[in-house]
Amino acid sequence: MSKIPNELRYTKDHEWVRENDDGTLLIGITDHAQHSLGDLVFVELPEVKDTVVSGDACAVVESVKAASDVYCPLGGIVSEVNTALVDAPELVNSDPYGEGWLFRLRPDSPTELEELLANEDYASFIAELDD
Repeated sequence: MSKIPNELRYTKDHEWVRENDDGTLLIGITDHAQHSLGDLVFVELPEVKDTVVSGDACAVVESVKAASDVYCPLGGIVSEVNTALVDAPELVNSDPYGEGWLFRLRPDSPTELEELLANEDYASFIAELDD
C-alpha cells in the first residue's frame, strides 16, 4: 500500500480531498479503497454543475469484485469531472492520488474541510481496520 499523502484530508468512507489554490477541491478514493475493491472496470461520475450534499452518494466505482458508492466528503457544486476515467477507470488503481482523481468541487462551506481526517488520523483508522 502506498504512503498516505500529508497534504490531503480523508473520510472514514475512504475518500480523499485536496485543496486547490483556486478554492476548489479535488476528490478521489484512497489507495486503501482502490486496493480493497480490486481492478476497476467502470466509474460513474456526477455531472458538472450537479449540487452534491456532504455524506450522500455522488459517484460509483465498479470492480470485477463489487460496485461501491463514493460519498461526497463536502457539499457543493461539481465544477469538473475526470473524463479520462470513462475510457481508463484503471487510473484510479494505478494513481489514486494523482491521475485517478474523480471530480472537482466548489464547496458550499470550505470550513467543512477542517472536519475531515488529517493523514495521521486516517492512517490510524485504517490500521484499526486491518487488525
